[in-house]
Amino acid sequence: MNALEGITVVDLSRVLAGPLVAMTLGDLGADVVKIEAPGGDDTRRWLPPTDAQGRASYHHAANRNKRSVVLDLRREPGRALARQLCEGADVVVSNFKPGTLERFELDYDRVAAVNPNVVYCEISGFGERGGRELPGYDPLVQAVGGLMSITGPPGEPSKAGVAIVDVVTALYATVAVLAALYARAALGRGQRVTIDLLHANLAMLANQSAGWLASGEVPQALGNVHPSIEPFATYAAADGELMILAGNDAQFARLAQALGAPGLAGDERFATNERRVANRDALRTELERRLGARTRAGWSETLLAAGVPAGAVHTIGEAFSLAEALELHAVDDTQGVRTVAFPAHLSETPATVRLPPPDLDEHGDQLRPG
Repeated sequence: MNALEGITVVDLSRVLAGPLVAMTLGDLGADVVKIEAPGGDDTRRWLPPTDAQGRASYHHAANRNKRSVVLDLRREPGRALARQLCEGADVVVSNFKPGTLERFELDYDRVAAVNPNVVYCEISGFGERGGRELPGYDPLVQAVGGLMSITGPPGEPSKAGVAIVDVVTALYATVAVLAALYARAALGRGQRVTIDLLHANLAMLANQSAGWLASGEVPQALGNVHPSIEPFATYAAADGELMILAGNDAQFARLAQALGAPGLAGDERFATNERRVANRDALRTELERRLGARTRAGWSETLLAAGVPAGAVHTIGEAFSLAEALELHAVDDTQGVRTVAFPAHLSETPATVRLPPPDLDEHGDQLRPG
């Protein structure tokens, strides 16, 4: 069986954060109906890349295990059917701009008046108060939310290579939805769950946010360098970049020994982590002088054997090859559509992929009356 078998979800969302919440619930066994505007989810047109059938692979990333129906929420009868579906759902997921659901008469208060058990998850960019009119785009939140200021080389604010704020927001939202479903048994009713990208981004900044809150010191971009640990970054080997993570003095001593330079551990500039952070440029020179003599693969083998975490900086293709070599079963192939398999393994109620990402309105005949 699946953990969420018997749970029904209506997905009113589009693009990434909301659809990823609904897909995660679907992976765990929920029956998910994706309501799409006549033109479909924007990501259906975000290409390249595409699959062998010419469909946008971006859409595949957040829309498996769903049935698609096209409904025009601006007018009846589409709005009425959407309302009917929400009134029969356990979970509704939306990421409309605040106020839009009220105009469609699909807001939580209206739906919960008929369906008090509903867990209604609403995702916005900047909340429902002062930021309700601001557009909720991931790169914008990365910019104004501080993430870009600590990402990339010094002086070159950079966004992450994936819409990480959307993804993390979706994961927080999914946790909240599952908590609300669990609480429903005790409360005897569902509840409204709200989350915004900016707040989720600040939570995602973790130690960087905590550091500013504790000290008032503004974190700076350091590239691949860690603000508090050294060596804990990428370093140049003979054929490319190698990640080395010596998180304590014992690991650094083993690193120095493996590099054939045990004296580095006794050098007063590098004797403690605090000293290594203060003298990181000099330490990098010493390390790369030796690392340049061998390849990333050679050093990885040597350092791992010495108890020092290390690995080559891979392409995504190389990363999938590594996962395959480690027998992690990271790829799902359902009806010829390859997606990343659900990453957590539940021993009794495993996640499953029962439906590939649907074509637009593929299930309209099933879901529309008549």
